Amino acid sequence: MLVPRRAKYRKQQRGSMKGIAQRGTRVSFGEYGLISEGTGWITARQIEAARRSITHYTQRGGRIWIRIFPDKPISKKPAEVRMGGGKGDVSEFVAPVRRGRMLFEMGGVTREVAMEALRLASHKLGIKTRVVEKGHL
Repeated sequence: MLVPRRAKYRKQQRGSMKGIAQRGTRVSFGEYGLISEGTGWITARQIEAARRSITHYTQRGGRIWIRIFPDKPISKKPAEVRMGGGKGDVSEFVAPVRRGRMLFEMGGVTREVAMEALRLASHKLGIKTRVVEKGHL
């Protein structure tokens, strides 16, 4: 799974994800892309599940680019623990995603294969997405 090698600070605050994505909104590397239509956190497990579904469907053909990275630590307190006692331990890492952000890109495969592979990957993610082609936004 994707995790940062090191971080300046161990824990972060939740922050807000208002508005639309300012960068990473175009198909830059491949011919087809999966773009977000919603806002939310995508976990490292969801990214890995989507990546595996793409590579499984394409039978390791073509090329995949993952355009997001889970660099935000999310802390959780254990079950059945009373309030207080400080912030919980880091349990997972997420990538905050705004509307319009390019999540995955594909190249080197036919249009039908790319569309179906990205459709399968979209079911693994926790936000609404759509498939786009290069130059068609």
